[in-house]
Amino acid sequence: MMRRPSPFSLLPSRQCGFTLVEMIVVIVITGILGSMVAMFIKAPVQGYMDSARRAEMTGIADIALHRMGRDIRTAVPNSVRLPTPAGSTYIEFLPTKAGGRYRANPAPSGAVKCGGTLAQDILDFTIADPCFEILGPPITFDPRDYIVVGSTQPDGNPPYDDTAAGILRMYIGATGAPANSVVTFGVQFPAFAELPSHRFEVVPGNQRAVTYSCEGVGVAGGEGTGTLRRYWAYGFNAVQVLPSGPPNAVLADRISSCSFAYAPVNQRNGLVAITLGITRGNESISLYQEVHVNNAP
Repeated sequence: MMRRPSPFSLLPSRQCGFTLVEMIVVIVITGILGSMVAMFIKAPVQGYMDSARRAEMTGIADIALHRMGRDIRTAVPNSVRLPTPAGSTYIEFLPTKAGGRYRANPAPSGAVKCGGTLAQDILDFTIADPCFEILGPPITFDPRDYIVVGSTQPDGNPPYDDTAAGILRMYIGATGAPANSVVTFGVQFPAFAELPSHRFEVVPGNQRAVTYSCEGVGVAGGEGTGTLRRYWAYGFNAVQVLPSGPPNAVLADRISSCSFAYAPVNQRNGLVAITLGITRGNESISLYQEVHVNNAP
């Protein structure tokens, strides 16, 4: 017995989907809408990126300026020097770790001097005196520490000179424990180093002289080309020179402008002016800071 086909099976089937033309139209419309949206959000996004870049450059420059300012404030009086006081790309000074007063009044009869307990031993400026007593709290010295006595000369050179013409001496006494006296090589101090304040400063042996230097300063391709470096432990130079080689540390890069200026305001005070500029992505920032220097020994 044969079955007759259902009339519904003879109807054509329906298919759902998009034609190629419809897909192209959708893509074109989506592109137009995307372009319109991009035009509106481009400026805010670019502004955010520019602000972030400026904030980063400002932060780098600000940290570098604060580091230099903190260092320079500890400088031995009248040890700040530049090759050109009106402006330079590098600056040098002697940092301090401690200080005190030396005994200046004559020791009483029978008091033990150098080679004994050093009790009540004065610093005698008329002879090559190798030791003196500290008045005040004891100081813990480290190997190769130095002392500076009577730094009053504004030319900045005597604190770097350990000869009889200078006021720098290496400490050779006991280290690692509080000491009540200072022992040095027997080189006589110059007469101008004897001051009513009777003060001396201690220069850390692991630092010695310190130089901040801006090197390769300029702009190329919208980027700063300079580097700000800190040099230390290179010794002492009676005449200032720009150090090179290790140890050194990079404080900031992409430096586009840099200047140090130093003006002794009077016999007791000085002012270091620092200008630091950084350029990135054709955009520049410049910060200025003044650092007070106490030149009263």
